Amino acid sequence: MGARAGEIAGHEPRAVQKALALLEAVAQLGSGATARDIAAHAGIPQATAYRLLNLLTADGYLVRIADLSGFALGRRTRQLAGADAAPDPVDHHAVLEELREQVRFGIHLASFAGSRVRLIDRDPDHELSGENTIAAHLHASAIGKVLLASRPELVPPSLRRVTSSTITDFGALRTELDAVRHTGSAREVDEVRVGRSAVAVPVHDAQNAVTGCLAAIGKTGRLAVDDPELTDLLRSGAARVGGRVPA
Repeated sequence: MGARAGEIAGHEPRAVQKALALLEAVAQLGSGATARDIAAHAGIPQATAYRLLNLLTADGYLVRIADLSGFALGRRTRQLAGADAAPDPVDHHAVLEELREQVRFGIHLASFAGSRVRLIDRDPDHELSGENTIAAHLHASAIGKVLLASRPELVPPSLRRVTSSTITDFGALRTELDAVRHTGSAREVDEVRVGRSAVAVPVHDAQNAVTGCLAAIGKTGRLAVDDPELTDLLRSGAARVGGRVPA
């Protein structure tokens, strides 16, 4: 990374250490991590982190995701890790558009940054209400259950009842999360919003860590949460979004 006039000099040991800490934070938080989350995770002041993130992005060690709201590891970082043959980041929007042409339900892509759920690609033809509820009450949604299945330590100390169908029993939730891990898919029926159902499958990175999920959301009675064709279609899309070849 070459130093630029008026910016942090690359020869300063502390600047190099901070830059490496930011790269580690992105690797641990996963694709889509925001600058604020990265700075907090690395323990670096936001102003310093922003300048270093811009430098790392300009030099190819980081890339901005498609909606410019977060960061992912870039080509030069993958080369340093010995992953020269890794594919460039997939245009996830193009993959989602293909899926949307094949189903009549809303197809949405979420990313997981630490304990946060972020909807990074919403289906423009299917309005998604209750986003705050999905983020705040992970146990109630298919999207949240994918995150909890991969990060059980995030299960809240109390399970709020969002609707009459929301799981509020820890034993029942534990059983459902075990099923998510076993089957590779999560489901919800009337749990976030009465009359709405969803199926979600995890998105993995090259190290097989869960970094987000792909979800189909539609009206209860029309969207069958046990439809194997829909689940397989989502899995195929998730594999492409995650840069992995479908089995």
